[in-house]
Amino acid sequence: MINLTINGIQVKAEENMTILEAAKSVGINIPTLCHMKDLYPTGACRICVVEVKGMNGLTPSCAFPVQEGMIVETNTPRVKTARKTIVELLVENHPQDCLICVRNKNCELQNLAETYGLREHRYVGKTKSHAIDISSPSMERDPAKCILCGRCVRTCNEIQKVGAIDFINRGFESNVTTPFNKGLNISECILCGQCILVCPTAALREKSSTKEVVNALMNKNIHVVAQIAPAVRASIGEEYNMPIGSNVTGQIITGLKRLGFKKVFDTNFAADLTIIEESAELIDRLSKNKNLPMFTSCCPGWIKYLEQKEPDLLKHVSTCKSPQEMEGAVIKSYYAEKMNLDPKDIYVVSIMPCTVKKFESERPELSHNHIPDVDAVLTTRELVRLFKTSGIDFDNLPEDKFDNPLGESTGAAAIFGTSGGVLEAALRTAYFKLTCENPKSPIFEELRGTEGLRSFVVKINGKEIKTAIVNGIGNVQSLLEKLKKGELEYDFIEVMACPGGCINGGGQPIHQDENRVKERVKALYKIDEKAKMRYSHENSSILKIYDEYFEEPNSRTAHKILHTTYVDRKKLIRVNAKH
Repeated sequence: MINLTINGIQVKAEENMTILEAAKSVGINIPTLCHMKDLYPTGACRICVVEVKGMNGLTPSCAFPVQEGMIVETNTPRVKTARKTIVELLVENHPQDCLICVRNKNCELQNLAETYGLREHRYVGKTKSHAIDISSPSMERDPAKCILCGRCVRTCNEIQKVGAIDFINRGFESNVTTPFNKGLNISECILCGQCILVCPTAALREKSSTKEVVNALMNKNIHVVAQIAPAVRASIGEEYNMPIGSNVTGQIITGLKRLGFKKVFDTNFAADLTIIEESAELIDRLSKNKNLPMFTSCCPGWIKYLEQKEPDLLKHVSTCKSPQEMEGAVIKSYYAEKMNLDPKDIYVVSIMPCTVKKFESERPELSHNHIPDVDAVLTTRELVRLFKTSGIDFDNLPEDKFDNPLGESTGAAAIFGTSGGVLEAALRTAYFKLTCENPKSPIFEELRGTEGLRSFVVKINGKEIKTAIVNGIGNVQSLLEKLKKGELEYDFIEVMACPGGCINGGGQPIHQDENRVKERVKALYKIDEKAKMRYSHENSSILKIYDEYFEEPNSRTAHKILHTTYVDRKKLIRVNAKH
């Protein structure tokens, strides 16, 4: 341990700690912009400077290690003047549009301006002028609002390891952009939105679909329905200062009905449906020893990654649509027939924790007779804005229940929102299908955790099924390389693009606290724990829909409505880059 003094407080710090970490350990806050926990410090923004006795200049606390006997001051007039000047310079080179900005009241630059008491414009000069990149159906990139902290670049390159964006030019002309400054839609971006979660301003944001949804709700000739993903119900409460991990399913349903939605369905119903189809597909592949390992297909960011990076491996992906798309497809087929509605007159809105779901909903493969399975996707953040602009007092909403027949679900479906949840849910049902009995416990503890790659071998009827979980797209490429070389062998692999799974999706409430993700995960596991049914194959509404409509898993009708195909985007990127 290292002994040092910070603001007159005696501090014991671990040898490898930085001044920033040591200060935080005793409750002293030092502001940062470029700093990212667990990544090598860059000291680029200089907001975190402190005074260290014996040193002439100010020291970046995020990049300077503690030393024995060090004396640090974090709040001297010199330090405050330096920080204030940095913030002033950033503000003067920033669009002055806070009142109409999507990150108003949730912007780190705005918070720093308030903290250091900016009340006048002391520096006037040239400001950035860049076109907004709106080429993607999921995200917008506004370089004029970028403060060059580099957090998005580091997230994309070091955590997600996609490498879709980076710095170009020098000095005032510095910018963060895609290769050759092309649009996000033709870059290698998988639209996961993790860069949005770390962006301190609105330089990166989701492309809003609220106007389209409001217009649909106002059209009396359209039957507008909504579906809610499991991760949304465990996170939206944070936007209303509720305890992290609060399950507010009932309030969301009430709020949506007050907005004018005719029906509110549960995406978990389709998650159960996905498990039935996916487990049947896995068993079929195992029996034929064909196209193994089988990859999960519920994460559209992962699918886009594979289409762009490794299209030769697409045959290993389950052909099942994601739960969002399955729900939409069932609504516009089975539900439409039940209600005697024309699918053209049904407008399906998905409430998702994900930004790439917007891209997924526009894929031509996910439509029938040119009618998309899902018409619009709202992120968790967009739904909050819609509630607020509609005068809905979320805190005081009574609870309501999902509409049937597409509102019944099991605990297995709820854990879809966590890393490892899809695999765990699938194994519960695969075990039943192979043995005609449920496992002794619905919980596969070995599948739960936060490691980037987890492996587990489950024995069913004397046969070993080798499984793996990839938590975050940044951990998948090394696995793919080893699979191609024959160094690893698996039967079933779950891949989630976002670290932690959908619960930490790019459309979730903005945060910089990893404990939030853990609490959200606990909330989903608690839903599963308290559920009356914990196995997808016990969902009575699922059994009914097979009796009335699909006949059996992987039937011709099921494949027509619930399954899909994929695209070699590696070729498309090359062609588009040339033009």
